[in-house]
Amino acid sequence: MHDLADSIESMEQLAAVWRVMVLDRDPRADVRDLPGIAVRWADCRFAFWNCVTLTEQGTTAGLLHQRLNEAAEIMRSKKCPGFLWVFEDLLDHEARAGLGDAAERAGLVHAFPGTGMAGDLLPVPEPAHPELTFVRVTTDEQLQAFADINSRAYGFPLEDGRDGLGRSSLWKSQVYAYLGVRDDGTPVSCAATVEAEGRLFVLLVATDPAWERRGYGEAVTRKALHEGGRATGLTRAALHATVAGAPVYPRIGFEANSPMRFFALADQ
Repeated sequence: MHDLADSIESMEQLAAVWRVMVLDRDPRADVRDLPGIAVRWADCRFAFWNCVTLTEQGTTAGLLHQRLNEAAEIMRSKKCPGFLWVFEDLLDHEARAGLGDAAERAGLVHAFPGTGMAGDLLPVPEPAHPELTFVRVTTDEQLQAFADINSRAYGFPLEDGRDGLGRSSLWKSQVYAYLGVRDDGTPVSCAATVEAEGRLFVLLVATDPAWERRGYGEAVTRKALHEGGRATGLTRAALHATVAGAPVYPRIGFEANSPMRFFALADQ
């Protein structure tokens, strides 16, 4: 296990950032804080904006069973599918060992793993990449390109990403969202940072699958961190990494601190 404080930080960053993101998508979004569960659910086609997470520390096996059933019922009440995020180090040893079986009994299926990361790494130097120009997202066209890169990278239909980000004023002003654009004008990578409770949170890092393994994702992430850090003066940054992205972030200065599992409803 990692330091419990790191896992708490990671969970609280999710709750804080996702509250802002889902309310930006829909001011009527479900952002309840229930006993042991934080709901951050826009009920839109972009599944990452439909989120439930467990929030208690030292969750026992018995309590985990209860919370998983409660989370699954919340998810079933929604129109659009989403994910339950579980920060494993918030569970006690018995609950963590039995998480998979308990989730299955609640009607949940493991979707993919993740890792919480953080670090006192800001400011970072302004990056450069010989094949990219970095463009801040300030127009609807640029925001759609940002959404489309995420959809391609994560295997969503293009309309799902556009439904999550389209028409947002927040993303064009208060979020430090950047595109990595090739010399021919093709946007190929993207990353964003946003201020949350004294930290700069990194989100929606993606590279178009046709342009992977060229360092584009790392470069645009460094740009979003550089600009976000310069604008806010913050020194600590946090993120939640997928398996594909996890090897990139330590090169920037992030340290893994909180193993995560994402669950979806088995019947969706």
